[in-house]
Amino acid sequence: MALISKKYYNRDLSWLRFNHRVLQEAADKSNPLYDRIKFLAIFSSNLDEFFKVRVSDIRKIKDLDKSLRKKLITKPNKLLKKIKKQVLLQQEEFGELFNQQIIPDLKKEGIQLVYCEDFSVSQKKIAQEYYKEHLESKLTLGIITDGDHENIFIENEELYLTTLLDTNELIVVKIPSETPRFISFPIEEGIHYITFVDDILKYNLSKFYAQSDISSFHSIKISRDAELYIDNEYSGDLLTKIKDSLSNRDTGQVTRVLIDNTMPLELLNAIKKILDVNETDISEGGRYHNFKDFFGFPNPTNKKLVEDAIAPIRDQSLLGFSNMFDAISKKDRLFYYPYESFQDVIRLAQEAATDKNVTKIKVTLYRIAKQSGIADALLLAAKNGKEVFVFIETKARFDEENNIRWGKILENHGAKVTYSYAGIKVHSKILLIERLENKQTVRYSYISTGNFNEKTAKIYTDFGLMTANKDITSELSQVFQLLERTIIIPKTKKLLISPFTTRNTFKKLIETEIENAKKGQEAYIILKMNSLQDPKMIDLLYDANNAGVKIRLIVRGICCLVPGIPGQSEHIYITSIVDRFLEHGRVYIFANSGKEKMYIGSADWMTRNLDHRIEVITPILDIDVYSKIRAMIQLQLDDTVKARVINEDQNNIYVNSTQVLRSQLETIEKIKNLTVTTD
Repeated sequence: MALISKKYYNRDLSWLRFNHRVLQEAADKSNPLYDRIKFLAIFSSNLDEFFKVRVSDIRKIKDLDKSLRKKLITKPNKLLKKIKKQVLLQQEEFGELFNQQIIPDLKKEGIQLVYCEDFSVSQKKIAQEYYKEHLESKLTLGIITDGDHENIFIENEELYLTTLLDTNELIVVKIPSETPRFISFPIEEGIHYITFVDDILKYNLSKFYAQSDISSFHSIKISRDAELYIDNEYSGDLLTKIKDSLSNRDTGQVTRVLIDNTMPLELLNAIKKILDVNETDISEGGRYHNFKDFFGFPNPTNKKLVEDAIAPIRDQSLLGFSNMFDAISKKDRLFYYPYESFQDVIRLAQEAATDKNVTKIKVTLYRIAKQSGIADALLLAAKNGKEVFVFIETKARFDEENNIRWGKILENHGAKVTYSYAGIKVHSKILLIERLENKQTVRYSYISTGNFNEKTAKIYTDFGLMTANKDITSELSQVFQLLERTIIIPKTKKLLISPFTTRNTFKKLIETEIENAKKGQEAYIILKMNSLQDPKMIDLLYDANNAGVKIRLIVRGICCLVPGIPGQSEHIYITSIVDRFLEHGRVYIFANSGKEKMYIGSADWMTRNLDHRIEVITPILDIDVYSKIRAMIQLQLDDTVKARVINEDQNNIYVNSTQVLRSQLETIEKIKNLTVTTD
């Protein structure tokens, strides 16, 4: 896609606009102080991943044959310059926010960040003692003389301090990653003083190198290419190739060099030479890097500086059933995390593991917790003689190692484990249980928009559907047959399965709305997703717009559709909600001549989700479940507090309204009224 045009907005620049919305949350003084600090950490962590993954992909374009490169719409050098400009603006905003708002607000709460230049006499003594006891023996020190830097390797996302001595020697010191980032000094006159471990090091290193003062030490951090470039992914043992490639992340090509913006030019030139990078690779930051460490920023006071935690609600109607199978047999069950508890999913898996009538359990695992109740239930099921099939997606970025670990544990306990297909990802979040009832096999299924992960179920908003509907469960059984390679193509009428039927079904649903609009009937489309990137789906929405279909979108992240353009998208209105929980659910609603069709599933409208991944999307057939989801979506459509308008410029303007409705807060109350279903 072009960088920015009237038709498409570039996906990478749009992602940066999403990360800016995260930064806006850090600036929002209606958020408690430590929640604002958390958003700074999220912004920093997001940006690190962006450079490790997306920027590395863009750089790979530069390695293509020149004749092929000329055919691309996206020009890599031009895009990298635009990215750098956008990141620089956000870094400046970040620095101003941290220095002009967060630090003063911490002082108001009796918490003061102290720099090494401002250490008191007692703090200097503590800094010396801490260095001797906790840091000195752990330091990795590099000294470069006459350009010889063979013994120096700057590790991915580690923190370093560097200085240039009068002797033209370059000193590079790695800050030990196993030590706490923040050190608390004793309270003085009611003030809690906290310093960075960086400052402890600067203070002591400046004493060690007598010719250097504290201000001559500057921070650097690099990001390296994190993609796993598997040679000939379509042959050989893909699992082994992935395992062998994981270490390459630590040694991949440099994609960003983040420097202290006060770094002298002479020192910067020496760093460039060591890393073999140019000006395009340099990003200027503040005094400190790795702000993701602020996830662990200490609160030495007794003050409550975070938003109240919510207690996930349990559906009380389920407690009246002796087991989950009876409850699901009676009607479909919907769970909405984190407002509702993930424990009922674990309960279902545990009961399946011990129920004497259960014969088979099949599941796909994309991102699984390190300590997992789901995995423990699968281990127990295998021990109890159940047939357990687990598909492990080993290409879930940054979770590869943990997924492989769980796969081996499950295999060792008797489960049948299949790993990633070559050339395609399995992104669906599905569970199928087969149970003998009256000598007949009855299937129970769970289809979710989110992972089987207890940790993320507390911070991501996701829908999970349990159903014994025969149409759904029989078709889900085909998906597992596909994963077990006993069939090649599933034949489904209810479920949408990527890469087989999802795109074409959504196309037909949009075309139906177009036809209805042309007939003068009410026609509308409501979509909620993480990302909207696929050009063909965007073009279909433009066609629907021109036919008079009203289109309302909630897109959390990347949005390549350009709304509000006459003759193209004037009937398309898009908002994005960024709040305390990560909006992760995908919901698709079509007017369908007054008989709304609703689906939920794991697929965004990105080309990869529609054409290159195994995704499962289910229709909502139960009226109570439908009503519950519709109510949740309506709250988000009406959000006037945390919703930003995605307009032509993607400048993240908040929704302007005299009404005050924060959907995530309102959802808590709504769930209390809707959770007890009608049996």
